[in-house]
Amino acid sequence: MYSLIVTAKMNGVDPQAWPADVLAHIAAHPAHRLDELLPWNWTSALSAQAA
Repeated sequence: MYSLIVTAKMNGVDPQAWPADVLAHIAAHPAHRLDELLPWNWTSALSAQAA
C-alpha cells in the first residue's frame, strides 16, 4: 500500500482520490486499457474526459 501512495505522490496525483477512483471504475474498465488507470496515466485520462 505504501508503494502505491508514494507512486501517486511522485506522479503528482492525489493519493486518496486516485485509488478511490480506480476502485470505483476498474470493474467496468476494459482489461486491455488497464494502463490508463496507472497513476502516471490517470491524470491525463481525467484531462481527456474534461475536454
